[in-house]
Amino acid sequence: MKNAPIFGAFFHILMNITQFNSWLEAPFQTLIMGILNVTPDSFSDGGQFADPKLAADHAIQMMADGADMIDIGGESTRPGAEPVTLEEELNRTIPVIEAIRKESNCLISIDTYKSAVAKAALDAGANIVNDISGLTFDEGMALLVAERIAPVILMHIKGTPRDMQKDPHYDDLMGEVIDFFKEQLAVAQEAGVEGEKIILDPGIGFGKRLEDNFEIIRELGQICAMGYPVLLGPSRKSFIGMTLDLPVEERLEGTLASITAGVLNGAKIVRVHDVKETRRAVTITEKIMGIN
Repeated sequence: MKNAPIFGAFFHILMNITQFNSWLEAPFQTLIMGILNVTPDSFSDGGQFADPKLAADHAIQMMADGADMIDIGGESTRPGAEPVTLEEELNRTIPVIEAIRKESNCLISIDTYKSAVAKAALDAGANIVNDISGLTFDEGMALLVAERIAPVILMHIKGTPRDMQKDPHYDDLMGEVIDFFKEQLAVAQEAGVEGEKIILDPGIGFGKRLEDNFEIIRELGQICAMGYPVLLGPSRKSFIGMTLDLPVEERLEGTLASITAGVLNGAKIVRVHDVKETRRAVTITEKIMGIN
């Protein structure tokens, strides 16, 4: 029975999703999402994990280091990035999900704005959809996550990865981000997405000026007040590099400072490359907050 391992993993995944949903209702505990880019051109780790076995091994190591979930992306969304074909994105991501599933029942998020990729990923064993477009690039995405009853991350973006950093402008940054979320929450709910399955991501670095990223972290509580868990993803990004005049590989301290501030201001999930260091920083931050 070649489907037996899939069904065996399915029940473990259901247990993990139950635990995930229970966490969403809890007032405390920050979850760590480990980044696994299986692309040749991502800004930080492009080309490192193109081989499914290497990618799976890295995912398992991130879980051992303290990750609560793994976010797999097959298309670079760095500023100026060119889109890839559906076939290429599937070829990059699905074998990696399948390889991880042979080793682990960990929570897996698929980082895609294409509903066809999300569907194939969920079929292969992914649990969560991370849509950088906030359901704006593919009208089929909202219906898909509703049908599959999958948790979905709605990220704010201004423009597309190709043009988002070409002179972005806001008259009222936080107001405009919140208005975007209100509009996309309505889209999600009209499609039948359950409210408790929705996570919001303000999109650090996605159509944001340098100072906008700092304001979002500083004012994160305004988004948290909308009543949905908030994900923050500052890991190694250019606002840190520009401020400290440091290359990608030297942005750990800036990342940890951003994450600490984000957790203090209400972030429930942090998306990072450096899992072990982040787990330590979050543990101390939560102790300061009187958590655990």
